[in-house]
Amino acid sequence: MRLTEITYDTAPPIDGYGPGFFRIGGEVQEGAVLLLPGSLLPWAGYAEPEPLIGAVGEIDVLFFGTGADIAHIPSGLRSTFEDAGLGLELMATPT
Repeated sequence: MRLTEITYDTAPPIDGYGPGFFRIGGEVQEGAVLLLPGSLLPWAGYAEPEPLIGAVGEIDVLFFGTGADIAHIPSGLRSTFEDAGLGLELMATPT
């Protein structure tokens, strides 16, 4: 069996999440955040798609937490992301 060590060269690992926070690289980050190669930024959510659109070439997978249950995001926001070539993976983020 071959084992390959995981390295985090461009971004710290997401260790976990809970109600209103993420644990990233061993540190708690309150609220919504964007973790992009080389940066960790606070994020205003649906009202602020620009940072994601600007990073479209750096994003392999965008996991979009929708709360306790999987839910649709606003259709205009989905269209904005799709028009930019950014696919979404919606996921429940229960507490």
